[in-house]
Amino acid sequence: MPSRPSRRVIRLEWAAVAAAVVVAVAANGIADWDPALFATLAALSIISDLIAVQTRVQRVVVSASLTTIVVAAVFLGPGPAAAMSVVTILAGWARHRYPGTDLLINLVAYLWFALLAGLFFEGISQAGEVERGTAVFYLAIFGAFLIAMAVDFLLIGGYSSYIERSSFATKARRALMPVLPSELAAATLAVGVSLAYVEAGTEAVALFSVLILVFQYLVGALLQSQDRADELEVRTRQLAGFQVALLSALLRTLDLRDRMTARHSAAVARYSREIAARAGLSAEDQELVHTAALLHDIGKFILPDNILKGGRRKLTEAEWVEVRKHPQEGARIVSQIAGYQPIGEIILAHHERIDGKGYPRALRGEEIPALARVVSVADAYDVLTGRDTYREPVSSHEAVIELRRVAGTQLDPRFVEAFASVLEGKDLAYRRGDDVDFEAELALDKRIHDYVQDMPPAPDAARLAS
Repeated sequence: MPSRPSRRVIRLEWAAVAAAVVVAVAANGIADWDPALFATLAALSIISDLIAVQTRVQRVVVSASLTTIVVAAVFLGPGPAAAMSVVTILAGWARHRYPGTDLLINLVAYLWFALLAGLFFEGISQAGEVERGTAVFYLAIFGAFLIAMAVDFLLIGGYSSYIERSSFATKARRALMPVLPSELAAATLAVGVSLAYVEAGTEAVALFSVLILVFQYLVGALLQSQDRADELEVRTRQLAGFQVALLSALLRTLDLRDRMTARHSAAVARYSREIAARAGLSAEDQELVHTAALLHDIGKFILPDNILKGGRRKLTEAEWVEVRKHPQEGARIVSQIAGYQPIGEIILAHHERIDGKGYPRALRGEEIPALARVVSVADAYDVLTGRDTYREPVSSHEAVIELRRVAGTQLDPRFVEAFASVLEGKDLAYRRGDDVDFEAELALDKRIHDYVQDMPPAPDAARLAS
């Protein structure tokens, strides 16, 4: 949650304002208080701030004030540019009435980027004797803009990260990267305004102002469009998080009806991840197969109690027809969640066989997704060894012999041997799945967090100028 700055921080901000005033006064000797140019640039800066657009998700204020203040710093000097910054910020605050703490950090940022841009340009001019109107002159203006932009972002971005208790890197990715192309275009506009002034005087700057305001409007419209897309993505992630939580609730409800389900699902998930790792599959595939295995029997939710709780009695042919529907039902349930469609495909195919005699689609060999073949091996093993399954359990050694017997017909030999290798050296609790923890394998909090991470905080009035 965003918080208010401490008294110490506020004192530091006031000290920064006072220091900026001292520097501005000291630099007054190199100032050129051209009334016409100052009035033109100040009017443009104030108007651009009054009509500034603030995006909600990216938290960026789109204003051309940085462009005009940098031009003022170049042609009028650091002092007049700083004065223009104060007038601009106060006009914007009078219009939008945002909190005083935000007004203070905005004053700090605007004063210092104006001063440093002006001092940089003055230093370059004196050191290199830059002649007005040359390529080096305009390159120095471009550099002054980049310095102003960097100072603005470092101060505002750092302050926002402190207030929100978030990382500065996240702030840079969220606030700076989306507007970086437009910032570079604004730097070019600053050069264009400067060229117009050098070639045709203040009147040309006034005409150029129309182009600057149009540019500000177009950038604002573009970012607002992106903002709406980002908000839609946020809502999608929130909904997906709720859906993942609902899946968990379904699994728990199924477990209440059939005590085997939770332990069996957790065991198959753990075995599947380790088979995939031993077979050299990627970390992404290991996570994918783990999730699919955890949910592979969720389609059994549709089965009536007389089948689900039938114990070890022999099922009738009609009951087997119902049981064979659970891969399709599971895939249908899971595929409703954004991003879970690949998991649905694995669930749909986990009862297919290498020889084509499986269900529901009678796929053969490589037609069966590789991760579904991994789940098949883990599922078959746990059904053979689990003491709570629908058949008499056998030892781990006997189960591996059986898996190898059906390798090449029912199961994929590659994954059977990978699992046999995993089991070597494991203790009895692991081999029987007795020590598996359903909650740990589910890791619900992490799954929901993965969907709703990077949620944007509420907007504030501290700004990044363009």
